[in-house]
Amino acid sequence: MEFERLRERMVQQQLCARMLRDARVLEAFRRIPRHLFVPEALRHRAYEDGPLAIGYDQTISQPFMVALMVEALHLQGHERVLEVGTGSGYEAAILSQLALEVYSVERVPELAIHATRQLEALGIANVAVTTGDGTLGWPAHAPYDGILVAAAATTVPPPLQEQLVEGGRLLIPLGTRKVQMLLCVQRHGQTFFERPLTTCAFVPLIGQHGWPPG
Repeated sequence: MEFERLRERMVQQQLCARMLRDARVLEAFRRIPRHLFVPEALRHRAYEDGPLAIGYDQTISQPFMVALMVEALHLQGHERVLEVGTGSGYEAAILSQLALEVYSVERVPELAIHATRQLEALGIANVAVTTGDGTLGWPAHAPYDGILVAAAATTVPPPLQEQLVEGGRLLIPLGTRKVQMLLCVQRHGQTFFERPLTTCAFVPLIGQHGWPPG
């Protein structure tokens, strides 16, 4: 009951108060228990207004940032979505409530395994997780109506652009290793229109079309 109270307070004070209004997104945040996606020692901080470390130099993103990115995809429930950077699995769990199919790529095998187990434990059956280079996307299940990149790059990886449907949206933070601008990129033919949303600070996107390891 305490976690439910904290979760509702998170929705009201961190999401609604910052003008997030999509009822389906807000309901997904009420439904998914964020505390189950953070290390046990940090569960008392699960609903705080900020990111938390999950090991392997990775974090679970600030709830508001996850909600902002997810809301910008404008999901209606019938979509196929690609997530780059599974991390704890929390964002994939949120997406599972909003899209028909979710495919998530994680480069750290241990995180991919843990996220898969947690998603299965919650009975979430429409998310598939694989280990690999997220900058290459997941071609086997392309194209995607939406792509969400939970790590920062300097440019949009070309394979991700290629795997986006006509009219689809791609959310990605672009900038330096320290600070970025979150962009919403929408495809129209071979033209990709970029709309800035907010400044942010994500871990680097490691891979062939991202930052080198280390």
